[in-house]
Amino acid sequence: MFAVRLVNLIETHADKLSEGLLHKLKNSDQCSELLEKVPDEELTRRTHEIYRNLSDWLLTKTESEIEERYVGLGIRRARQGVSFSAFLWAISATKEYLWEFLQREGLLEEPLELFGELELLHSLERFFDRILYFASIGFESARRGEAEHPSPLRAVARR
Repeated sequence: MFAVRLVNLIETHADKLSEGLLHKLKNSDQCSELLEKVPDEELTRRTHEIYRNLSDWLLTKTESEIEERYVGLGIRRARQGVSFSAFLWAISATKEYLWEFLQREGLLEEPLELFGELELLHSLERFFDRILYFASIGFESARRGEAEHPSPLRAVARR
């Protein structure tokens, strides 16, 4: 399936994507605060993790696993003093850079493979939207000084 080939290409080029994204963030006024407060190595490691393990994030990770990871990241960034707007911009830039890469590779132009492509795009959108949602919970709980984060998924499961 074409979508699988796209994900494999992304994972294979994770190093290149992480380096390019860091360069993009460094040239973004909206991310200057993030770059001042979060070490380059940490940003590279986080983006590399997303790109390198994309098939796991899209296909095997549960909602709870994504929640746990990104609520924790939201808490970490809030404690580092990163504004929520800078954090959101960086997540959006991560997604946009991935789109740019796929366009440069000429992989979003195959009309016969449209269904698989749309399936992948939907999964990517959903994944990044959940990152933003769960990380915002982390930011909010850090601002309230909560040691443990409230889990909207666990709250629903208890009902």
